[in-house]
Amino acid sequence: MADSPREGRLARYPDFTQLTDMASESVGGKVLFATDDFFAPAENLIKSDSPSFREHEYTEFGKWMDGWETRRKRIPGHDWCVVKLGIQGVIRGFDVDISYFMGDYAPRMSIQAANLEEDKQPAIPQRGVRTGAAATPEEFEAVAELKSDDWNYLVPMTELKPGKPASSHNYFPVNSQQRWSHVRLNIFPDGGIARLRVYGTGQKDWTATDPKEPFDLVAIAHGGACVGYSNAHFGHPNNMIGVGKAKSMADGWETARRLDRPPVLECDENGILLVAGCEWAVFRLAHPGVITQIEIDTTHFKGNSPDSCKLDGCILTTQDEEDMIKQKWELLGQKWKPLLPVTKLSANKSHLFDSLTLELQDVITHARLTISPDGGVSRLRLKGFPSSICLLRPREKPMMRFSVKAGFRANL
Repeated sequence: MADSPREGRLARYPDFTQLTDMASESVGGKVLFATDDFFAPAENLIKSDSPSFREHEYTEFGKWMDGWETRRKRIPGHDWCVVKLGIQGVIRGFDVDISYFMGDYAPRMSIQAANLEEDKQPAIPQRGVRTGAAATPEEFEAVAELKSDDWNYLVPMTELKPGKPASSHNYFPVNSQQRWSHVRLNIFPDGGIARLRVYGTGQKDWTATDPKEPFDLVAIAHGGACVGYSNAHFGHPNNMIGVGKAKSMADGWETARRLDRPPVLECDENGILLVAGCEWAVFRLAHPGVITQIEIDTTHFKGNSPDSCKLDGCILTTQDEEDMIKQKWELLGQKWKPLLPVTKLSANKSHLFDSLTLELQDVITHARLTISPDGGVSRLRLKGFPSSICLLRPREKPMMRFSVKAGFRANL
């Protein structure tokens, strides 16, 4: 995820890059098919790390490249590949990264997408080691059942623009509210692409949820999203609601050290630090519901975890949310209801708490995590039960406002 753009400056990164890469191998993304993988396999497209370059390294087939690179085509047609998204949902934008492919990047590309039912997908042969190979007739026959030629175009044929050798991104916003499960990347006619990032939010089929089992209502894979925060100096709050366990500190939310801390720290009778400042992040739940269990995980944050935290919830309509974003979440205190009182945290540990709403049974649409005075949290899980009450109307166009600046602070 990239830093949010500052006002008065040309945005280096679009807002949608703060969302999850739904195609990444780290969330279960998978390459199903590629017409050709001669110089480098299509699996490199969905690596979670940034592309790299090894100047003097070669394979038996040619220059080692960290991306997908096909041979120079000498037959009719063009190259393409199919990726099954690890998180199925609404796509907000693409990053087609051609870093290090300065002399052999694909000059043009397009992207198509489809939403395929899990039980109706054909069996496609496992790819195995692909370098030096092209798709077999059997693989072409199997992938033809996907009918990917007919998939919707989210990005029409477009020329790719090289930038700096080590950072050459081509961004494409998407204005669609539809749910997608697969994408097809077409390159014209051949060449190399370092990474394909598919940014968006998950979309859950709530009718298939077991009503007796608590469900993580804030998970980004199900449609949860951070809609405001006070500080994200080292990591965006959306990381906290990501897929699986955090892999490192980089996979969590971490703020800068607050400069208004007292010169000498003191604690109250409960061992809570006496500090005036705090940091916070507000989340829109994937579905309105009742939170019954809270997990706050500080794994990997061994010398920089928060001293304490609290969690509050409220009900907001879409208009309320839009107004609060404009007001930088200066929401009147009485709208927030406590889900977890001020609670001491430990470093590098997963904490499980029962929500106060076990007795109150309050439905909420938004949750606010407040940490004191600062620090990092790797994961936030809010388990509970979805409610039939839904105050958030379907959006006519993508809501992509991350207007709270990384350096903005407020004490809520």
